[in-house]
Amino acid sequence: MPSFDIVLEPNFVELRNAVDQCNKEIGTRFDFKGSSARVDLDEDGKQRSLMLYADSDFQISQVKDIVLAKLAKRGVDVRFLDDSAKIEKIGGDKMRQPVAVKVGIDAELARRLQGLVKQSKIKAQAAIQGDTVRVTSAKRDDLQAVIALVRRDVTDVPIKFDNPRD
Repeated sequence: MPSFDIVLEPNFVELRNAVDQCNKEIGTRFDFKGSSARVDLDEDGKQRSLMLYADSDFQISQVKDIVLAKLAKRGVDVRFLDDSAKIEKIGGDKMRQPVAVKVGIDAELARRLQGLVKQSKIKAQAAIQGDTVRVTSAKRDDLQAVIALVRRDVTDVPIKFDNPRD
């Protein structure tokens, strides 16, 4: 039976390269001379996050702008980042801000995708499988209709369609 998976996964190689480029640019910029500004990529298992370090709120926003620019230049969608966390003071005049990298479809989005497929009256079934949503149908044309529907209606996260099978 034809099927495909709906996934939420950034290109980690490009993400790591963008972080390296950010640190290189921060090291060469005059306005960051003598500061402790940097970007760290924490990779522990499936959970990934960025940690932005700087000496002030203004410098944190400058570092964030550099990160967003480098990610866009390397083709990584900035919607993968969740920078809603507060800026923390870590001692003296040093600040940091954690930025989560979205990996895997959360339960709320999975239920939304599943309901979207059901309400569309397309002869396809969506099943939640961990952090992916598998869509199956008897016809490939129905699967293509589901892809078009999801691309049109889900714009807040950069989802990908992976693992097509016949």
